[in-house]
Amino acid sequence: MLNRREFLRLGAGLALAGALPARAAGRAGHVVVIGGGVGGATAAKYLKLTNPALRVTVIEANRTYIRGYGSSEVITGHVAMDDLNVSYDALKSRYGIEFVFDTVVGFDPDKKQVRTAGRQTLAYDKLIVSPGISLQYSAIPGYSATAAETRAPSGWIPGPQTALLASQLKSMRQGGTFVLIAPPKPYRCPPGPYERAALVTEWMRRHNPGGKVIILDPKDDFVTDASMQLGWHRLYGYNIPQDFMNGMPADVRNSGKPSPIEWIRGKDGGSTKKIDVRSLLVTTAQGVIKADVLNVIPPMKAGKLAFDMGLTDASGWCPIERRTFESSKHRDVFVIGDASIADVMPKSGYSANNQAKITAFAVANLLAGRAPDEPKWQNVCYALAGSDYGLFVADVFQLKNNKIVQVSGHRYASLDATPAQIRLGAVYQQAWLKTFTEDCFA
Repeated sequence: MLNRREFLRLGAGLALAGALPARAAGRAGHVVVIGGGVGGATAAKYLKLTNPALRVTVIEANRTYIRGYGSSEVITGHVAMDDLNVSYDALKSRYGIEFVFDTVVGFDPDKKQVRTAGRQTLAYDKLIVSPGISLQYSAIPGYSATAAETRAPSGWIPGPQTALLASQLKSMRQGGTFVLIAPPKPYRCPPGPYERAALVTEWMRRHNPGGKVIILDPKDDFVTDASMQLGWHRLYGYNIPQDFMNGMPADVRNSGKPSPIEWIRGKDGGSTKKIDVRSLLVTTAQGVIKADVLNVIPPMKAGKLAFDMGLTDASGWCPIERRTFESSKHRDVFVIGDASIADVMPKSGYSANNQAKITAFAVANLLAGRAPDEPKWQNVCYALAGSDYGLFVADVFQLKNNKIVQVSGHRYASLDATPAQIRLGAVYQQAWLKTFTEDCFA
């Protein structure tokens, strides 16, 4: 693995020979996109939709994208791992986007070139980087990448750990305990840990009825917390904390009986102090909890590539100019998606998709000598408290004093939503998985 200094030196030293020209004859410019996830794929597609004359090249390590959104449904067997696979074929054939399946090992911001492990150098007019996240396994004492791959999977970046977690759940002893450690803010997919816990609880009601799910959380709240807890209450007999009862429907009454799902907040001792991976013991501020299956979602930072390219600041995320998402560190480099510091915008697939579109329009305008438009962004996240119990959060954002602020009104599904509306939310969630994927990749 290269450190940042080696990374930049390699880019500068090897970029002299064989560089692809930044401007081909008759073209409007060359935009290189690093990262073929939701942000990068959407940016590439909408660059070509905005100006088909642009040459657009995506550098991506993997020939198939594995979608993270909806991946918790693999754990409970609703979908298979193969169902997460998304092809790049449509982006290549339909829009003429070029792909280089390789990893970036060098970057020269002065010469405006990037270099791949396969010794290919690409020159750019504008560079869009969508580096995603990196999981900080070692931030939790006793935890590590090795532990995540063998004993206590995270599965927050979909892949072998997701499959391992699914296998562990299915082989868990009857009456066992599934412990999910939630991450501190900021993190990818704000409702995601709580949806995962809900879907596991639903699965266990059918296949392991004596089992229990415990969420250990350093936080005292989360996105969709009131509506998610209402869903847990109705589906699993969850006892809603008294400070969340305000605004609940009049018929909501806690039974006081044990529930198969428990959320231990930071204020109630839910912060994890250390993990014994061998025995699956979790030491919290409240005490020690024994897990039969342990799912750890660790703290997050920007993806390693962002650090290597010098795009991060002391926070571990990438500072940007809000109007265009141009990096505050390097000119003509734009950072989109989870890695960017986008103020109140959540780190979600929808945010990355929307940021990619706005940035693609801005880049196309800049290359044409026009000022970028005044941006507005939006985000929609769907989540499930159960297979037929749908929730959502929806927001609109705009610039104010050079910060991204939320300007939408009512953000969440109403706590008084009818059963039909709740069921429709679940239908929308499943439909969204399909249409969203098509918007990014087809």
